[in-house]
Amino acid sequence: MDLQDQLKKLFPDHQPSNEPEVVEQHDHELFIQKEPMICKYEKRKGKATTIIEGYEGSDEDFKLLAKELKTKLSVGGTFKDGAIIIQGDYRDKIMNLLKDKGFKTKRVGG
Repeated sequence: MDLQDQLKKLFPDHQPSNEPEVVEQHDHELFIQKEPMICKYEKRKGKATTIIEGYEGSDEDFKLLAKELKTKLSVGGTFKDGAIIIQGDYRDKIMNLLKDKGFKTKRVGG
């Protein structure tokens, strides 16, 4: 018994439509700010971390940016207390990615 037969037993009055579903997709625009974002390097518990701070837009946009950075760099990280924390020293790559998106960045530390 396949899925279609099971659905017919559960919903005998349902008539499936052959019309394709219309899904609207729109690109989400990130808030571009006046002040530069700070990209700094720290060691936490003996491990290298890159911290990005200073985003002035909404937290949801910053979380989306964090997810995109982690995906493009293939690294772990988190969004916590208004900062993106990336595992490893990726300041140069992150700064290039942010500049490509139109953000101003400032390198802080070593």
